Amino acid sequence: MRGFVSLRRRLAVLAAVLGFSLAVNSSISAVSSPSYAAKEVTPAIQITPREVAESNRKIESAYTALIKMWGTEFNAIGRRFGPPDLVPYEGGVQTACGIMRGSNALYCPRDNSIYFDEVFVAGQAKSAARDLGTDGDMAGIGVIAHEMGHAVAMQLGHISRTSYENESTADCLAGAFAQQSSRDGLIEDGDIDEAFYAMSSAGDPTPQLTGDSRMDGWILARFARRSHGTREQRMQNFKTGLDGGAGACLPEFKGIH
Repeated sequence: MRGFVSLRRRLAVLAAVLGFSLAVNSSISAVSSPSYAAKEVTPAIQITPREVAESNRKIESAYTALIKMWGTEFNAIGRRFGPPDLVPYEGGVQTACGIMRGSNALYCPRDNSIYFDEVFVAGQAKSAARDLGTDGDMAGIGVIAHEMGHAVAMQLGHISRTSYENESTADCLAGAFAQQSSRDGLIEDGDIDEAFYAMSSAGDPTPQLTGDSRMDGWILARFARRSHGTREQRMQNFKTGLDGGAGACLPEFKGIH
């Protein structure tokens, strides 16, 4: 399937470029608040209104595919998926879950809406395009797929007090969307590289441990409560969904395909 050819080799190259290692399985075929925020500092990127409009057009298309996929998955387990509204903003916005600052995205369960800074998302795509030599669109789409993952998990009752557990599930479900998109013939060359790039750039720094077991336990517990996961973890969680589909992310979906 397009987009999955030579994935082992491409991931190895991508990992080398980004400066870390990730275990790659050759079996691939073809919080505090549930938000998505890029953590690493990148050179400033200027985004034009035309680029924002084009990014939003692609997000709308991906949104349609996401709603179709999760509606089908929920129907298969005898449940109904409530499609979240998609709300772009710029700079900041008041939501039912509080004030949302710029350069972020959020699924708010109180009004079943996904809020996203449209300039930030367009910038994610442009950054991936600059560094990978592709069109970069899957880096932006991945932000929305991640937030949709929060909606899926929460509507099934999966809400943890630990941020990392919530975020790892959303990353996995974003990977499951990429797998389904490949089945539907929607994946283009470079899309999977772009998705992994976005996961890497949005990773938390690796916790710096002291060697003192009590202090390290506190550091790791605090990290688990607040983190989205390191870039290695985020890429691995995305890959789990890419390999195994929704059933690898949540027990309700096991064995339905």
